[in-house]
Amino acid sequence: MAQQHLDPTDPTARSVTGDALAGYLRGQATEFLRALRLHRETGNGQNGTEDSVDAARALRHSARRISGSLHTFRPLLDADWSEAMRPELAWLSGTLALEHACAARLERLLLALHRLSGSTAFPAQSAASAVGGRVVGAGRGVPAATGGRAPGTGPTVTPTATAERGNLTVGAAKAGALLERQLTLARTRAHSSALQALGSSRFHAVADKVAVLASEVPLTPAATGADLRPLAAAAGERLTDAVTTLPLVTAGHPYNAEALIHGLSPDTAPHPQDGPWHQVRLLLRLHRYAGEVLHGDDAPTDVRLLTAGQALNLHRDASEAAAAAASAARTPRIAPATAYALGVLHADQRHEVEAARFAFQQSWQKQAVGTP
Repeated sequence: MAQQHLDPTDPTARSVTGDALAGYLRGQATEFLRALRLHRETGNGQNGTEDSVDAARALRHSARRISGSLHTFRPLLDADWSEAMRPELAWLSGTLALEHACAARLERLLLALHRLSGSTAFPAQSAASAVGGRVVGAGRGVPAATGGRAPGTGPTVTPTATAERGNLTVGAAKAGALLERQLTLARTRAHSSALQALGSSRFHAVADKVAVLASEVPLTPAATGADLRPLAAAAGERLTDAVTTLPLVTAGHPYNAEALIHGLSPDTAPHPQDGPWHQVRLLLRLHRYAGEVLHGDDAPTDVRLLTAGQALNLHRDASEAAAAAASAARTPRIAPATAYALGVLHADQRHEVEAARFAFQQSWQKQAVGTP
């Protein structure tokens, strides 16, 4: 018989008590310790083997789940312990994520450069004519993943477009080399920082606390019989409130070019439009972790929320890749063709940001109205 999943907002459903929270935290702490042992057995990641990469990923995932659960269910946990533990877990997961982020960003940018400068893969948004600041040819009926271009169609080749493609091809190789130097250096530094962090007394203190958590969860006296559903529902409400502040009406139009407003301006601060979207991504993760606490191994898979989360992950990746391209374009004394290629690359990634926003808007609206 299929198990009925709990709805945090359903007052008729049976309650889930603090014992479920304790079991979830013990399980995640055990996963953390297992990943740590594997990481040490593979040489602490110094050789960059697949096993060490998997171990670092498992460490990040368990640290995030523990930290997220401490945040969502903090009224049921010892306050001093929880407030001391959360920032340490955030520091660890953030430090371990940097190397992977640099590698993924470089791969994304090099693939985009190859696509943009290739003779058969020149994107429609770069060659299509623009009217009123919006790219023409990105029809609503075309999936965002195709770049707004119907399958089997290509851009109209004009003398101007041919000249621009020539400039892009000339600068693409040097732009790729520049990005590879910068991001490889950043990855090397992130790898060294991760190794240094894992050997530090700060990390050993975190690992010791997680080891204790694997057997003893510091719940408050009232937590044993407390119902977890209201706190889980509050996490969902925070997500919903954050989504309501997003410009979903604007995001309902693919490639509306609002992500290009600041372009390659001298301001090196993060793109001002991206912050609220990144916040929604974090809140969606907390909402998902709260569901795992309630349902345990039987946590239901909500395809619409999963799709929304994937769109927000792509949004984060594209926005950070665009920032890396813009940073490289500010390198002193680079050739004009290189700067041009980086500018096109930056615009391409900001268009990917818009595509991700459109995909999120589509999936979230389906979630809101309950469309199957």
